[in-house]
Amino acid sequence: MLKQNSAKLFVLLLFTTFFSGVGLSQKKPPKKQDDRVRTMTIPISIFTKKELKENQTGELVQAGDLQVKEDGDNQVILSIRSVSNTPLALAVLIQDDLTSEANLKLGELRDFIRQLPQGSRVMVAYLRSGTIQVRQKFTDDLEKAAKSLRIVTGSSATAPSSPFQQVEEALKRFDALPTGRRAILLVSDGLDVSRGLESSTPTQSLDLDRAVLRAQRKSVAVYSFYSPASLTGNGNSLLVLNGQGSLERLSDETGGRAFFQGTIAPISFEPFFEDLNRALNRQFALTYLSTHLRKDYYKIQVTSTNPDVKIEHPRGYYYR
Repeated sequence: MLKQNSAKLFVLLLFTTFFSGVGLSQKKPPKKQDDRVRTMTIPISIFTKKELKENQTGELVQAGDLQVKEDGDNQVILSIRSVSNTPLALAVLIQDDLTSEANLKLGELRDFIRQLPQGSRVMVAYLRSGTIQVRQKFTDDLEKAAKSLRIVTGSSATAPSSPFQQVEEALKRFDALPTGRRAILLVSDGLDVSRGLESSTPTQSLDLDRAVLRAQRKSVAVYSFYSPASLTGNGNSLLVLNGQGSLERLSDETGGRAFFQGTIAPISFEPFFEDLNRALNRQFALTYLSTHLRKDYYKIQVTSTNPDVKIEHPRGYYYR
C-alpha cells in the first residue's frame, strides 16, 4: 500500500501479526543528476517508552508516521513487513570456551528455539579458534535445530582469540537467504584479545569494527547474552567490562540488544529470553529507497511522529 505522500499500515503486534497505526512517511527524495535509487532493508523494533521503562510489552502500539533519513536526507519508505509475513532468520552462535555454567542453560536455549514462530529459520554454530563449527545449517525444522545444541568444551584450547572474527564468518551464511527479518543470538564473553589484552576495549577492537559494519551491511540485528569464558571466568573486572562493552556496542549499533546480569555468570537465561522474545515480536523489516549511491558509510535515523514511541534500529551501514 504505497501512496505518493503517506501511507498507513495496520498490523497486530502479537506473535502472529498486527501493528496499529504505522505510518510510512513518503516524502520525495532529493533529485540526483541521474535520478537513480536503490532499495535498502533494515531491521527495526518499535516500542513505547513506557513499555521499555516497565520492561513489559502491550499488545498494541500507535506508531504514528514513520520517517527514514540517511545522513539527514529523507528517504521513501516502500514497505514494513512484520512477524507473520516475514519469518525470522536467526543464527545462534555460542562461544565454545564458555565456563561450565553455560551448559546448565542448554535446556532454556532449546525451549527458546522450539517456541519460535512457525516458518522461522535457525542456524546453530559454535565459535572456536580460527573458525566456526556449524552444527546445523539454516533450517525451518526447529526441533532439529534445538537438538543440534551440544555442551561447550569450556577449554581455553578452543577459545577464539576474537569472537567477532567468527561472527563475521557466520554473517556470510545469510547471503543465501532472502532479505527480511534477520538476527543473531550471540552467547559470548565478548572479549577480543587477538591484538593483546591492552587492545580488548570496545573502541580498540578492529574485529569488532568489522563485525559491526558487516552486520549493518547485511541488515542483521545482533542480540548478545554475556556469559563468562576461559579468560573472563576468573572474575577479572577489567576484562569482563571490556567484553560486555564490546557486546553492547555490537548489539546497539546493529539494532539489537545486549543482556547482562552484573559482571557474573547469569543464574538463568530465562529473563534474557523473555526480553528477547518481546524484542523479536516487535521486530520489522523496513524497506526504503536510498538516494545515496557513492561508496561510503551512511548514518540512519528512523523516527516517529508519536513522541512516546522508541524505535531501535541500526546506527548506519557501509555501502560499497
